[in-house]
Amino acid sequence: MSNFDIADLAVKSAGCASNANKYDDKNMPSVMVWIPKMTWKDLGVGTSTDPFPAFVVNGKPIDGFWFSKFQNIVSNERAYSMPCCDPATSTNFDQSSTRSTNKGEGWHLQTRLEWMAVALWCLKNGHLPKGNNSYGKDHSETIYKAIPTYMDGANRGRVATGTGPLSWSHNNEPDGIWDMNGNVWEWVGGMRLVYGELQVISNDGKTFGNDAADLDNSQSAASSLWYAINGTTGELIKPNGSGTTANSLKIDWVSGAWKWITGVLTNKSTDYHNCALASVTLDESINDAAKHILQALGLYKPDEGDLEGDNIWARNGEAERLFVVGGTWGSGAPAGAFAVGGDEPRSNAAGVIGFRAAYVELPTA
Repeated sequence: MSNFDIADLAVKSAGCASNANKYDDKNMPSVMVWIPKMTWKDLGVGTSTDPFPAFVVNGKPIDGFWFSKFQNIVSNERAYSMPCCDPATSTNFDQSSTRSTNKGEGWHLQTRLEWMAVALWCLKNGHLPKGNNSYGKDHSETIYKAIPTYMDGANRGRVATGTGPLSWSHNNEPDGIWDMNGNVWEWVGGMRLVYGELQVISNDGKTFGNDAADLDNSQSAASSLWYAINGTTGELIKPNGSGTTANSLKIDWVSGAWKWITGVLTNKSTDYHNCALASVTLDESINDAAKHILQALGLYKPDEGDLEGDNIWARNGEAERLFVVGGTWGSGAPAGAFAVGGDEPRSNAAGVIGFRAAYVELPTA
């Protein structure tokens, strides 16, 4: 029996039937979790029984996707999901994306829609995972719970992947996804802000889906596949490049909280602001279809469920800002599966930001 056969057996014998070692172009394994296809209704966003957009790639439905069980490490310029490791940090957006796609067809940097499929499932099923958001422990816990891999001065900083208690797993079970709350922020693909205007990747300019999962759909700053969202209809529209596209969804800072609007920003700033995600509001011009897109992207609160204080950070005065999720070891209560930061330049390679890869069987024509 090969070492990789033993690794496969170890995953199954640990009671992790939904987990598997997925192999890349170098025949090296990553421990992945299968996320089966779900509908909008399944995830508590509206009543549609159409597939949630994380399960639609290039306009075609997929049966599900494989999501890294652990925050990734890097070896040979490739991303790997492995337990008991110090997660990779100081990797910018493009490096994280490349280290994911280097693994071969179907591999990619996790998208925001994939992350949200998991996060919304957690909320719907009554378990938002805890994690390392308070120097080695969860802010609600009283003792350290995971193995430290990096010290932040005299305090514990990062911890080894997957070494927290079951409460740090997305489903409170051994076969779950670990560390979606704290430890290090994680890059996500498929959406950005341009001077406060929300934009997403679409290969046809019509379908809101998980097209960022396909390497051929460029997420470069100059990509022609970035589309704004008409807040009055929910349709994708071609942006004008200045963040002022007519009727597009834009994020404005109003009375100490973020507000989604379709008109002209009243408070544009290059400084970041943050508030509880549950405090974000919508302009009355925004229809239900656009609201559901914002909910699918985790940028507006779901209709039901307690977000436990998870925060949203953003800058609406910069030419481009990309998104990170989850929080860090020192974020406290604002960290969590719904914590999101839309204030990062793609060049940021900070020691508090990591990533994880995902894998899909790309649909054929």
